[in-house]
Amino acid sequence: MRKIVCIFSLIAAQMSAQTFTQYTTTEEAPWQQKGKTSLTTKAKAQPIVNSQLSIVNSKPFRAWGTCFNELDLDAIRLLTPEEQDKIMHDIFAPDGDLRFTRGRLSMNANDYSRAWYSCDTVAGDFALKYFNIEHDKENVIRLIKMAQRWQPKMTFWVSPWSPPSWMKINQDYCVASSPFNTQPKEKDYLLFDDGGVPDPDEMQFNDGQRGHLFPRKLASQNYFIQDQRYLQAYANMFCKFIDLYAAEDIPIDMVMYQNEAYSYTPYPGCAWTAEGTIKFNKEYLAPALKEKHPEVKLYVGTFNTNRQDYVQRIVNGLQGCVEGLGFQWEGRENLDFMREKHPDLHMVSSESECGNGQMDWRAGEHTFYLLHEYIGRGCDEYYNWNFILCDQGRSAWGWKQNALVQVRSANRTYRYTPEYYAYKHFSHFVEPGSTLLAFCPMKEGLQAIVFRRPDNRRVVICGNAGNEAKSISIEMAKGKYLNATLAAHSFNTFVEK
Repeated sequence: MRKIVCIFSLIAAQMSAQTFTQYTTTEEAPWQQKGKTSLTTKAKAQPIVNSQLSIVNSKPFRAWGTCFNELDLDAIRLLTPEEQDKIMHDIFAPDGDLRFTRGRLSMNANDYSRAWYSCDTVAGDFALKYFNIEHDKENVIRLIKMAQRWQPKMTFWVSPWSPPSWMKINQDYCVASSPFNTQPKEKDYLLFDDGGVPDPDEMQFNDGQRGHLFPRKLASQNYFIQDQRYLQAYANMFCKFIDLYAAEDIPIDMVMYQNEAYSYTPYPGCAWTAEGTIKFNKEYLAPALKEKHPEVKLYVGTFNTNRQDYVQRIVNGLQGCVEGLGFQWEGRENLDFMREKHPDLHMVSSESECGNGQMDWRAGEHTFYLLHEYIGRGCDEYYNWNFILCDQGRSAWGWKQNALVQVRSANRTYRYTPEYYAYKHFSHFVEPGSTLLAFCPMKEGLQAIVFRRPDNRRVVICGNAGNEAKSISIEMAKGKYLNATLAAHSFNTFVEK
């Protein structure tokens, strides 16, 4: 067993209880209560890392949430009513496992819809006479109602994957052609001035570690038609969507204009330039919300690019218009810079990475790593993607993705995946209003993060991604240490008594 390989200082203003209860998850034994650990006056061994950290521009944590998609509804419907109730209780109830209180919605179809659909299919309907959510009422809204039964105070935010096809220059829901859509290949040239086409390898999943600038090439024009009638009608669509969902008792309190404007996708998507993003948000969407829904916050995102200068240009252009920023995938690489440069803005992890459909321990460890990274680097909300899928989570566009709950369609059984427990180690104890006290990034397979809850109890969450057991020591107050041995490949949470 390795000796202590990570230590950081957390000097508390006052000390209360000195005892912590440990919960541990391994691949073989999820969520085991391991007994109690008391603080001591000595670290267990000489640390090789000894740093006193201060968290700069930290905001109280706000919420845990997930997305609501059609394929999730299809998966849970394969189970008995009793099984459905158990899953929804465990994910959403205040006394459940995950205790999610927020939901993300898409206006029009996303890539985990059964197929493309739009809330307004009538070309030129600038007055939105035919705009409706009838499709949603039969599908996603039914899934939302199942969650609201257990969490009636749930709130929501919305972002589209694609505007209605008739509002785009390619007159289609996708950005790039593929065997899974009907866009002619000839239209792919619209993305770039030089007539190039999207790189199919650039969108391959690799745990968010593609190792290069993403995207390698930015779209040279907006796929959304830059005409005042279209821009104004689209801004009004957001407001009408909020109205129609409110009539279904589904409160939307936050908006982002676009999901992943920098993924040039074969599924629903829309490429935007920096100039187009600023123009639409500043001149159309922000004024429309201010007039019709002043209670709804405008965030800009979701940023899935690590082109920091590009993101900074957009954020600078929207100063005073937006309250926060949404990041996912390569967008994570902007967090430290944005927290330093824009401490007034909230940052959220708008979508956890989706994996490749294996739903295995490796996927769980990666999600556990991401939870530390996003929250430790300044995000005060964190959103899961799909919470339940069938088999390997295959979409209508050929993707295989992960979920917190896997349904086996052959025999209609289900299991909670390692990613489910990765979330539980955070969301079961870290309540809204909790304060981030310290963050130790991944080093030699170890990482840790510390919170103070609203009831003043502290929560320490640490993981060991190594192949052997390791010891960890955390200075919780001057001269007071939490010492523990972490099993190989384990998630761990320590909760103050």
